Amino acid sequence: MAIEMRQQMKLSQQLVMTPQLQQAIKLLQLSRIELQDLVSQELEENPVLDESLEIEEIKEPDTLEMTEKETAPQEELEAFSEVKAGEDTLQDMDWATYLDSYNYSSGEQYYDEDDDRPSYENLLTKKTTLFDHLLWQLKLSRVTEQEILVGSEIIGNIDEEGYLRSSLADIAESCSVDESFVESVLTKIQEFDPIGVGARNLQECLLLQVKQLDMEGSVVEAMLREHLKDLEQRKYKQIAKALGIDFNEVLAAAKIIAGLDPKPGRQFSQEDVHYISADIFVYKVGEEFVVVLNDEGMPNIRINPLYTGEARAGSENQKAEEYINEKMRSALWLIKSIHQRQRTIYRVSKSIVKFQRNFFERGIAFLKPLVLRDIAEDIGMHESTISRVTTNKYMQTPQGLLELKFFFNSGISTVEGDAMASESVKNIIKEIVDGEDPRKPLSDQRIAEILSTQNINIARRTITKYREMLKIGSSSERKRLF
Repeated sequence: MAIEMRQQMKLSQQLVMTPQLQQAIKLLQLSRIELQDLVSQELEENPVLDESLEIEEIKEPDTLEMTEKETAPQEELEAFSEVKAGEDTLQDMDWATYLDSYNYSSGEQYYDEDDDRPSYENLLTKKTTLFDHLLWQLKLSRVTEQEILVGSEIIGNIDEEGYLRSSLADIAESCSVDESFVESVLTKIQEFDPIGVGARNLQECLLLQVKQLDMEGSVVEAMLREHLKDLEQRKYKQIAKALGIDFNEVLAAAKIIAGLDPKPGRQFSQEDVHYISADIFVYKVGEEFVVVLNDEGMPNIRINPLYTGEARAGSENQKAEEYINEKMRSALWLIKSIHQRQRTIYRVSKSIVKFQRNFFERGIAFLKPLVLRDIAEDIGMHESTISRVTTNKYMQTPQGLLELKFFFNSGISTVEGDAMASESVKNIIKEIVDGEDPRKPLSDQRIAEILSTQNINIARRTITKYREMLKIGSSSERKRLF
């Protein structure tokens, strides 16, 4: 077969992901707080963008098509008065009067120099970490410099839950000391507050707390040393038989063990609090539900009038002109993308309210099965767009603050042939478990039978799946004898 070169025409379709399209898709997925950070960053980096003090009302458009007219910058330039400060101005300035007139605080309250106000440093606070708390106790103890060195190394290897996550051999090698010396320092640290800190496993952690309670040699200590696994599985009768004691003694000891702290370091946890800000508010006005976008704290960006065509007409610097043009295109597309994002969220939210009206009025028991395709067909968008819009977005409703994805769930058939949302079924299961007798918890099969009396057909294995999703233990794990 001969190899030859020839031209050939071919017709094909392909999707080209331009940077502008990638930015629009990225904006759809951002949460409200992330969008605020992105806009603030763009305001700092793009000189063409400016923050306007005017508040623009978001309304539902008749079409999703964006026009240049919607995002075009203002053509009229604002009048700016330039203040020039020369040497004469500086010489004529009455500095004493000037400084006295500006001696006020942000609260518009006047303070004399003699006011006894706390310094700024006294207002700063820092949460104490577990490392700082243990190191402070170590330095207050009667220890040598070498013990402080080894103790600091040990404390540095204690995790946020209070457990030592490094071996004594590694610490000894790091500090160039014997392993027995590290063991002696660890013993001192294990006497620090919180009790149980510095343990290498759960058993040692609980035994340290039992020692602090002066219960060495008791049934509690024996159960922790010899029958910890049986205790986790609530095999109280086997423990009583093995230890040769009364069943009630085992129950009393198990109650004491249940009051111990398996994670003594968590009271010094430094986990950041993640705040959720609603993107949409839903209010009931009369007989209708009104959807309102949350624009609080969102910068209202526009094109800076100084960079419009008229203002740059006299520019002779070609590189500067190209730079401004590039920034202008970037700014225009960002404004378009934000408007498109807000209006898409608005339309999706209105569609959700239309489908789930009974839920907004009457609660979770009336939540309907809903899939992305339903919303996509209702507003004429693709399912992938709906998926991006509902990611990390929250709606403040009469039923509470909920993620948009909460409204999308599968359906469970009823005896009448209707469908009930899976979230509604989960809520019913939770209510059944909350109302059960803890001494005689209901099995999954029994819960399925109770649901059948409420005209809900559901298999036992589905009950098990929903129970695990709700982080509810099995009947044996929920059983309480004390």
